[in-house]
Amino acid sequence: MTDFNAFFDPRSVAVIGASRKKDSIGEVIMHNFIQHFRGKSYPVNPNAKQILGKKCYRTITDVPGSVDMAVIAVPAKFVPQVMRECAQKRVPAAVIITSGFSEVGNHELEEEITRIARTTGPRVIGVNCLGVFDSKTDVDTLFLPRSKMDRPKRGNVAFISQSGAVGSIVLDWIASRGIGMSKFVSYGNATDLNDYDFIEFLGRDANTKVICSYMEGTKDGRKLMAAAKKAKKPIIVLKAGRTNEGTSAVSSHTGSLAGADAVYDAAFHQSNIIRANDIEEMFDFARVFSKQPPARGKKVMIITNGGGFGVLATDAIIQNGLELAKWDSKSRKALKKVLPWYAPVHNPMDLVGDANAARYKVALDCAMDDPNVDAVLCITLFQTTSLEPDVVKHVINFSKRRKKPIVGCAAGGKYTHDNMKRLEDAGVPMYEAPHEAAKVLGVLAKYGGRL
Repeated sequence: MTDFNAFFDPRSVAVIGASRKKDSIGEVIMHNFIQHFRGKSYPVNPNAKQILGKKCYRTITDVPGSVDMAVIAVPAKFVPQVMRECAQKRVPAAVIITSGFSEVGNHELEEEITRIARTTGPRVIGVNCLGVFDSKTDVDTLFLPRSKMDRPKRGNVAFISQSGAVGSIVLDWIASRGIGMSKFVSYGNATDLNDYDFIEFLGRDANTKVICSYMEGTKDGRKLMAAAKKAKKPIIVLKAGRTNEGTSAVSSHTGSLAGADAVYDAAFHQSNIIRANDIEEMFDFARVFSKQPPARGKKVMIITNGGGFGVLATDAIIQNGLELAKWDSKSRKALKKVLPWYAPVHNPMDLVGDANAARYKVALDCAMDDPNVDAVLCITLFQTTSLEPDVVKHVINFSKRRKKPIVGCAAGGKYTHDNMKRLEDAGVPMYEAPHEAAKVLGVLAKYGGRL
């Protein structure tokens, strides 16, 4: 059994290949641990006595006391010997940053590392990877300096990436958008531990609600499917290598076999994995699953103060395999008491251009309690003079009841974006276009229908 705590919550870490050279891989990783890690960190380099103000050790066997995790950033030819020294030290976990293995045809050297990992240990993330980042424990093996790449705030979305480049860009991107993350894993060539190992672990992780994955290929499709079924959490995968040319590119990148795309599609469907078409879509899906419950059915109520947006939303709802909900008699009576005569009780529920926050409150209350409604698409055109800021508070309050998913839609300038941020920060996913909101509602309903 792998002790994943040694990767994400170690008490002590050794950086083998720590360096004094500014902005080198070994210097950045060592700096991360010195600045942010609350446990013990030890630089290991036979050519230095001190690195970043810390005593440096010739080998990991010279480090006093136990070491939970080793971060290895030495040339490829030295990695097997370093692994044997880690085994001698009884280190349970190693992140191997070093490249130059099967991705460049050096299969024998990589196979040697696999043998060591699976016999004497330590277990390995990598080779040819960025490693791990944990927003709670501040474990950070990423060799990209924080001055150039932000780290995400704490959250409940985990991200697994076969590619370090994609992983680093996505981390920076989601940090800039304020999306919270629990854990990040860049596993590179999957020399030892693979995607299914991390999915199985994250399925048990109390800090993770949604699992995202950038994948080029897997080494064992059956294990991947089994882990996904066992996780019982939304798993969203961006699978590269969909074309013949993309498949060839995959084999030269991480040494993986991408396989036929239709086979992956079928496997994902059977194991309840949600497939995203691009990075932005992956995190649109992740955002909504991290903040809202799955929909119990396909019937969506559109609530709006702009008729045109209601029409666009209607088309988008149908195009995403959803249905328009119909108000029951109790809801109709309650709505007619507050709506003007020129606002018919339909779906989309157009509260009309002079709508105020009170009308939204009644409409949302009805939608939450109406047995014919499975989900709500709440469109708020904040520009209208009659719509008070209290509408934000009402949407947030109904969202907190978490009986049914609420997804918001608004578009405009600074005033609109300020209100959208208030809603987003409070747990209401916001989108600028009706088709974006309808797409995530379709995913919530599809996933909910499989539960």
